[in-house]
Amino acid sequence: MAKNIGLDVPTPSEECDDANCPFHGELPVRGQILTGTVVSNKMERTVVIQQKYEKFINKYQRYEKRQSKIHAHNPPCINAKVGDVVTIAECRPLSKTKSFVVVGTEGQA
Repeated sequence: MAKNIGLDVPTPSEECDDANCPFHGELPVRGQILTGTVVSNKMERTVVIQQKYEKFINKYQRYEKRQSKIHAHNPPCINAKVGDVVTIAECRPLSKTKSFVVVGTEGQA
């Protein structure tokens, strides 16, 4: 049975036995909640999310487009694919580069 993680995201319909799943395991989520597009899922249970944003440059009084890539844990019950728009939540560090976990997906972009 899936537990409530305290965020406004739907619980996945599938069950999983992943210890690092916020719904079926013991991983608490806290801090930032971000949205981005999955650009790679070649690693095992890890996805790379690209986030696009604009930064204001005071000298020119203009905005410039920027992007960043964030590694996130991909639980088997969610199983995000390339092109999906996903919601990720901050958690404790899971590896050297992973401090986020996928908590919801909005389908193909």
